[in-house]
Amino acid sequence: MNQPLLSVVITVYNEEENIKPLLEATYAALSEIDYEVILIEDGSTDGTVKEVKKYANDRTRLIIFNRNYGQTTALAAGIDSAVGTYIATMDGDLQNDPTDIPTMLQKAIDEEWDVVAGRRAKRKDGFVLRKIPSKIANWVIRNTTKVYLNDYGCTLRVYKAEIAQNMGLYGELHRFIPVLAKQQGAKMTEVDVKHHPRIHGTSKYGLSRTFKVLADLILMLFFQKYFQRPIHLFGGLGLISFFLGSLISLYLLILKIMGEDIWGRPIMILGFILILGGIQMITTGIIAEIIVRTYFESQNKKTYTIRSIYQGLQSSKVESPQVIPSTEEK
Repeated sequence: MNQPLLSVVITVYNEEENIKPLLEATYAALSEIDYEVILIEDGSTDGTVKEVKKYANDRTRLIIFNRNYGQTTALAAGIDSAVGTYIATMDGDLQNDPTDIPTMLQKAIDEEWDVVAGRRAKRKDGFVLRKIPSKIANWVIRNTTKVYLNDYGCTLRVYKAEIAQNMGLYGELHRFIPVLAKQQGAKMTEVDVKHHPRIHGTSKYGLSRTFKVLADLILMLFFQKYFQRPIHLFGGLGLISFFLGSLISLYLLILKIMGEDIWGRPIMILGFILILGGIQMITTGIIAEIIVRTYFESQNKKTYTIRSIYQGLQSSKVESPQVIPSTEEK
């Protein structure tokens, strides 16, 4: 089979009533593009699988999970299965509009963007339970990670395949896909996309995800700043802790020499805790460094990504250098 230009990855979970209009709209929107559609059925308990098999065309693949793994895992499975030059992702709840995909794809090709992200300009969700928490989360993520997008929650995006397939999606990191892409040096832009109110089914998200987002944000900040040099975090904190503990111990030693009773003072306990904690943090940093080196060296991974290599040619007939695409992995 020839490589299609575009692979569209759609995650579905208990979307039985949405499948027919979803596929019809997607096929109509992509009629002028060489495409494939990959649906990931994430352990639905309704008739989602039956509906997909009923309405899928010959360019559609269905991946069926044996249980519900979550949106991040579903996206990862679809992206791994994709063979297109570009990969588009979207939700299967009919709130994303597939008619935006051709425009986003053309922008990625014409302007050489690695990621074109959707921005829900007129979002059709509840104000209190969806829009306000989303705005707060977007502001926090944007200002802590320094990845300046306006809408991290919009699943509708178009990626170059090599970017999408090397992001390393685990857990529930789908909210931080732009951050993961940026870590690979991806060039990103945002465009306004249409957003529709949910007609069938119920939302799978609520306020309960707030703490998960905060926990994942801590992980992303660690990945962003210290993944390749964890000793800078753990070693730095450990040295500060050990130094403060040593100062306290020295102060108490001087008091003891001067004849004062220091036993049982809270500051003495604090000094011991800081010294022991400092030693433990430094040790953790050393172990983390060993693990990171094992991760890269055991799989022959590189700690960098080469976008392309320019090979100059000696012939005077050639006025511009030859571009050799690189497949080297970060």
